[in-house]
Amino acid sequence: MAFSGNNNNKINPIMMMKLAGRWKKFNEEHPKVVPFFRAVAGSGIQTGSIIEIKVTDPNGKEYVSNIRVTPDDMETVEMLKNMQNDGGANQ
Repeated sequence: MAFSGNNNNKINPIMMMKLAGRWKKFNEEHPKVVPFFRAVAGSGIQTGSIIEIKVTDPNGKEYVSNIRVTPDDMETVEMLKNMQNDGGANQ
């Protein structure tokens, strides 16, 4: 995580650089993920929406969880959009 362990939420620049490199690699290996999230964030997520995540391990066991989007969640989505628009997120 990019935050220090002493709970004062300082961003570690070295970890941010590493994260940027990993993010680039993730995007190269999974090119459909970011466009999907952009499309959903642009028009599909709103207060009351349900986001469900399903993971199937190599043995076929499934893990499923979901959340109902709250107004606070929407504020977070807007902050992330603004970061990207300001050039704060690597694509």
